[in-house]
Amino acid sequence: MKDFLNILYRNHSLIYKVLLFIFTTFLIVYLFPKKGRFRYNFEKGKPWQSENLYAPFNFAIKKTEEELIREKKNIVKQSVLYFNIDDAVSRKVNALYDKQFSDVFSDSISKPDLVRLFTVGKGILSDLYKFGILTENQYFNKGKSIIVLNNRVKKQTGILSNLISQEEVSQFINKYLSKEVGLSNYKTAFVSLFFDIIEPNVIFDKSFTDKALAEELKKMVFSRGSVEKETLIIAKGEIIEGDKYQKLKSLQSECESQVWNESNYNWILFAYTLLVALALLMLLLFLRKYRVEVFENSTKVTFIFFNVTLMVLITTFVVNYNSQYIYVVPICVLPLIFKAFFDTRLGLFAHVITVLLLGSIVPNSYEYMFLQILAGIVTILTVSELYKRVNLFISVGQITLVYIIGYFAFFVIHEGSIDTLDWKTFLLFILCGLATLFVQPLIYVYEKLFGLVSDVSLLELSDMNSKLLKKLADVSPGTFHHSLNVANLAEASANEIGANAMLVRVGALYHDIGKMMNPNYFIENQSTGINPHDELSCKESAQIIIAHVINGIEIARKNNLPDRVIDFIRTHHGTSVVYYFYMKEKAVDEDVDKSEFAYPGPKPFSKETAILMMCDSVEAASKSLKNPTTTKIDVFVEKIINKQIDEGQFLNANITFKEIESIKKVLKRKLANIYHLRIEYPE
Repeated sequence: MKDFLNILYRNHSLIYKVLLFIFTTFLIVYLFPKKGRFRYNFEKGKPWQSENLYAPFNFAIKKTEEELIREKKNIVKQSVLYFNIDDAVSRKVNALYDKQFSDVFSDSISKPDLVRLFTVGKGILSDLYKFGILTENQYFNKGKSIIVLNNRVKKQTGILSNLISQEEVSQFINKYLSKEVGLSNYKTAFVSLFFDIIEPNVIFDKSFTDKALAEELKKMVFSRGSVEKETLIIAKGEIIEGDKYQKLKSLQSECESQVWNESNYNWILFAYTLLVALALLMLLLFLRKYRVEVFENSTKVTFIFFNVTLMVLITTFVVNYNSQYIYVVPICVLPLIFKAFFDTRLGLFAHVITVLLLGSIVPNSYEYMFLQILAGIVTILTVSELYKRVNLFISVGQITLVYIIGYFAFFVIHEGSIDTLDWKTFLLFILCGLATLFVQPLIYVYEKLFGLVSDVSLLELSDMNSKLLKKLADVSPGTFHHSLNVANLAEASANEIGANAMLVRVGALYHDIGKMMNPNYFIENQSTGINPHDELSCKESAQIIIAHVINGIEIARKNNLPDRVIDFIRTHHGTSVVYYFYMKEKAVDEDVDKSEFAYPGPKPFSKETAILMMCDSVEAASKSLKNPTTTKIDVFVEKIINKQIDEGQFLNANITFKEIESIKKVLKRKLANIYHLRIEYPE
């Protein structure tokens, strides 16, 4: 058990990456839309590019969207409105009429006229309640068919205009009385009587009406005709239009629904998982082969996989919502972020892998992948010095232009003209460009979440007014001046061989901050002529000198400097020896232990840290040159750097001999400029 735990501990980083790989694979497959894909790509009005297509099985020809909308509108137009009637209301009103008639019409009216008036009133009530009076106005077409229900039983049918609204009652009474000769003088009395007794008795049954409409819509037939198996659907070269287009759409829909049926669902998921796993495995292998330092850092690998998954998540969300907006997703943010934190090659490789993953879920996959890969290449080629805001704006403009030109070219190839070009599509690319500008705040968020450092942060750290550099200038002015000189040399050297100039400059500015702990023990800070090493043994002096590396790391961590900057503090002396005190001690004791005078390391493990070691040693030792000349400087630089090579200080750094020779030339030229001779001015 103990051995097993030891194995787990020794391989915990690799186990974490395997688990991350598996989790990311299943998450991406889960995010993918769960529908099949038709094996053919086709567009309406274009020639059929594939071989003759025969029906692989019997299938129905689906109606077009326009046909279904028309049919649905027709069903809604012809639908019936349902109303509920309360017969008790009409009986109640008739009873009230019998009771209140004599109160309204006086006894002075002759009996025959009273009988006639009573009969006319009964007729009005009969006509009013023939279909009924609505409790509330309805704003449907007056010609719509209606069914009046009494206790859920159909009582009568008609049209909506048969029902009388409460506002129409007075008008109805006046119209009825106008037909009766000699009764015009009694209109007011009748209106007054009916106003007191008439009540609505018909109410609209919305739930029943909606239910009936839903039942009718369910009866809709979504297909018209069918295609038998082995029937020719379309021949190669035929134009895809009309009935042929609808047959192809129907076959596509049927294939996509059949692919994801219960019997082969698991197989298709397994196939998707294989494809995603292969793509992510290629990304991991790339890191393992060409970016070992990134691969060995679990945080950085997590960061890369997180961003790839995030882009898949956003894209699948847009595809599921509306695939027309697919080009609004700022995929080019991915290479920008990876370039900011890593390098261009990793950024482009990860971008291509992501686009390949998305190609299996987006429509017009070839067009999409072509445009996105092209835009990614432009992003990598155009964006330099991301910390300069103008560079980002220029690059985004170029990316947007490439999108527009590429889409325009594809459209002309497909359509053959620009007559039907929807210029609003270009607005999507402009929105994509604007969204890409969000990369700046996103980089800042990632720096805080993942503890990474970008060129933007490096620019902030290089500010001479920063708290730590100001303290270095106050406490150790000689060290500060030395660090500035080293930074200038290192930056020029990095530019010469294509290394990260901003990173190496910042590393050079902070590499000697450990000297602030004991500034007077370093000769560049000794302004009084008193050397405290005169009172110490060689071993004690060497340990104080060596300690500035450890002290520097402690100060850097207290001030929250990034690990990439701390690496320069750790490695700028490698495993070299404090040679002055070692030789001084050796003169006294030939059996001296050399390791007691050696820095703890590690050796430089990148181009940038190797550059700093060379520039630091050369700049510091150059102060000992007397009467420097070009020849002396050349020999001096060669001697210092060749000694470091012989000691194996650069074995862990990915720097070539050719690059080291280029750095030597830069240092020789720069030192010659620094120590150039001036003319002597007359007094």
